[in-house]
Amino acid sequence: MNDTIIYNALLINEGEKFKGYVVTDGPVIARVGRGDASADLIAACREAVDARGSYLLPGVIDDQVHFRDPGLVHKGDIATESIAAVAGGVTSFMDMPNTKPPTVTQKALREKLQHASEVSAANYSFFIGATNDNMRELLECDYKITPGVKLFLGSSTGNMLVDEESTLDRIFSEVPAIIAVHSEDEATIRANRQRYESECGGSVPVEMHPLIRSREACVLSTRRAIERAERCNTRLHVLHVSTADEVAMFSDAPLPEKRITAEVCVHHLWFCDEDYARLGSRIKMNPAVKSRADRDALRQGLRDGRIDIVATDHAPHLPAEKEGDALTAASGAPMVQFSLPVMLELADMGVFTHQLVVDKMCHAPARLYDIMGRGFIREGYMADLVLVKPGEAYTVTDDMVLSRCGWTPLAGTTLHNRVTDTWVNGHRACRDGKVDDTVRGTELRYGGKQLEN
Repeated sequence: MNDTIIYNALLINEGEKFKGYVVTDGPVIARVGRGDASADLIAACREAVDARGSYLLPGVIDDQVHFRDPGLVHKGDIATESIAAVAGGVTSFMDMPNTKPPTVTQKALREKLQHASEVSAANYSFFIGATNDNMRELLECDYKITPGVKLFLGSSTGNMLVDEESTLDRIFSEVPAIIAVHSEDEATIRANRQRYESECGGSVPVEMHPLIRSREACVLSTRRAIERAERCNTRLHVLHVSTADEVAMFSDAPLPEKRITAEVCVHHLWFCDEDYARLGSRIKMNPAVKSRADRDALRQGLRDGRIDIVATDHAPHLPAEKEGDALTAASGAPMVQFSLPVMLELADMGVFTHQLVVDKMCHAPARLYDIMGRGFIREGYMADLVLVKPGEAYTVTDDMVLSRCGWTPLAGTTLHNRVTDTWVNGHRACRDGKVDDTVRGTELRYGGKQLEN
């Protein structure tokens, strides 16, 4: 007897949208069918879920989160933030290394993997971080258990800036993995900070944050990173692209043909600098939320294939830490619980198609990182699945937030797509909007094709 059948759903998968059903057997998808499921097939399953009126999607894969574990767990931890992820339809995540201590050794990486196996509601993976002096760790790392190397070209939470040119050359030339970069030029940021601190007499209004973490800082850093990658034949992935100028630097070739790829974050697709007056430091991010023209270019870049995937850069801070000005308020926001509903809202608005949302949040991350057995609704793949109920308006409030920080920059926003159910490896981790905190995800594994020429 099969475990579960989800039937009468509108499947959105691999560029198609069709009525159908999915049958799971243990942790895997046993059968995918079009049209109506037979009464005999429904009866042969232990659990039958009538998904009439709902979308059925592959689980979202988020390649950039900061779950703050270890060392910053007053903001959130792997347990709390993975619960928020599952509630939002995110079934797999890749966590960043700027924790305390930072994840810059194989020992620290193994310890995080072990801890996640005990507490994570979603499937999990962790980047190893680059520093100016851990080259040996990077060269000896097993890149079948980590998505790659995170490299900070501009300082952010955790201050893992790598700024030695000889070290950068070695990382780009010798590390046999994806190099995922936070791309902002540190010298430009420092000069901007000094300038505006002087001009404003010390306190710099938060709406000036895009002048400090400026367009020029992003463009200069990304141009240099791409030039270095082309010279060194690096598998480069530029995280949270935020400007129109950067979008133009990337190719619109099919993803399998690229060695230089790009990610955009939900907040850069949803907000623009006009929102600082209303939201203040709630949308203070690194890189900064920039102009409406930049936001439009990012949306177009996603549509035309210059930008390859969508992520969240989920970065919880307590409300007290978000207080202050452009220099003192913490940068970052919790986004993982509402990333899929926001992207589907943009699809309802005609900005994207629903198929493109699924491609950029589910299929493309799996392809880009060569994640084994995930990201698609396919027979034999892991049963990471999401049911979404469209068409019913609700207003996001801070009280809905499952992240430990307890707030969201989306508070007050009306959305029309609600995640109701999520399956992680065949287990129903979220049922009617309530997360089962006993479900545990498993470690993501990588096949290595992402490094091929």
